[in-house]
Amino acid sequence: MLDADYKNDVLTVFLNGEIDHDRAADIRCAIDGRINTLRPKKLELDFSKVSFMDSSGIGLIMGRYRAVGLVGGVLKIKNIPDNLTRIIELSGVTSLGVL
Repeated sequence: MLDADYKNDVLTVFLNGEIDHDRAADIRCAIDGRINTLRPKKLELDFSKVSFMDSSGIGLIMGRYRAVGLVGGVLKIKNIPDNLTRIIELSGVTSLGVL
């Protein structure tokens, strides 16, 4: 189950726990379903409760950037824990202007 909130054309998804290959696939499907149904102007991914993320998490971010863009929205990621900052910086995600 994915915790999410939708208000004023903003879909906020509250991620938690570990994001690895298996879990990223489930999260991706859940978010994409909501993007296609709600067509938000902004998708916010809240990482405040994520304890671990590998490259699958980066793929999750990049794919949602594209998916929300296809419906005319933008992606923002927020509340990135200190232990995930380095992987996000090294991935180049910050160059997309999603922070």
